[in-house]
Amino acid sequence: MTTLIPVPLPHQSYCIAIRAGSRLALPQLLAEHTPLRPNAPALIVSNPQIWRHYGCAIQAVLEEHGWQVTPCVLPAGERYKTLKTLQKIYDAALAQRLERGSTLFALGGGVIGDMTGFAAATWLRGIAVVQIPTSLLAMVDAAIGGKTGVNHPQGKNLIGAFHQPRLVVVDPEVLATLPPREFRAGMAEVIKYGVIWDPQLFELLQSLPRLDRISALSVDQLASILQHSCQAKVDVVSKDEREAGLRAILNYGHTIGHALESMGQYRVFNHGEAVAVGMVAAGELAIALGYWSEAEAAAQRQLIHKANLPTTIPSQFDVHGLVALLQHDKKVHSQKVRFILPTAIGHAEIVEQVPSELILATLKTLQR
Repeated sequence: MTTLIPVPLPHQSYCIAIRAGSRLALPQLLAEHTPLRPNAPALIVSNPQIWRHYGCAIQAVLEEHGWQVTPCVLPAGERYKTLKTLQKIYDAALAQRLERGSTLFALGGGVIGDMTGFAAATWLRGIAVVQIPTSLLAMVDAAIGGKTGVNHPQGKNLIGAFHQPRLVVVDPEVLATLPPREFRAGMAEVIKYGVIWDPQLFELLQSLPRLDRISALSVDQLASILQHSCQAKVDVVSKDEREAGLRAILNYGHTIGHALESMGQYRVFNHGEAVAVGMVAAGELAIALGYWSEAEAAAQRQLIHKANLPTTIPSQFDVHGLVALLQHDKKVHSQKVRFILPTAIGHAEIVEQVPSELILATLKTLQR
């Protein structure tokens, strides 16, 4: 059975289809839920590991239904999320003569989804993209909402565009081949939704004995986590598509998290791990500023520990440098770093002025 979550937007609505085995039902889902048809050449963008597991089967099922699809396989990893790698998608699009009626299929995690979406936003001034996320993080976050882009050496996702997909196809079966570390990384974003938006999701996570491996979850528990998380993202995006206000709360934990990723050159922390530390830091800032309680911060930290995610900053990191890196974050407004701080389980607020001295002191307390 397919669970459909509509994403209502003013200019281009679409839906998220959650279904076990949905990757192999892709042609039917496209026919039923999009205007896309196999009338022009298409690319499937992926990385070697994901392509080895799923690429050939998806290409075959699309070709059986008349799609002209060619693979474009990119190197795996956040450090390759660059303009140089993006050029490979453009080169493939040119070689295959992609037209304005063409489609890019993003088969992979958040890195592949972001780069493919940005290529679709900019090739011929915009063509269709379909997201087929293969990581938990991409399923609940990166593939939804139309944020696309690549990194600059001075900061994450500084180059990008909003470009909504035509369809998001979530197949829980592909999580079976997800490395355990990447599953835990995705759980950081799930916890985020519980803290900032969905107290029922937070309670569900509290009720589960383990959050660090997929084998600890039943099929129904995983389905519930996916549905709650996707719905939370949709609720926020549908109210604020281009981050004029409310959508900024989705950056909870990301302000410091992005700085940690960048300082570690994307080798020390993966995205979810960095966000986990960023959420702990934001929780401590919220306590210091009187936004929420020690008990709520402890409950958040307990979930992060249950997911076996980090809560501290390595001793070799320069915390003064981290504070300086925050000035390069894309969420800086009028030279002030905006923080998302929780005020209760299920609610967060945008705080425009957090003193640098307090940020520095908080980071020092988290350093081990």
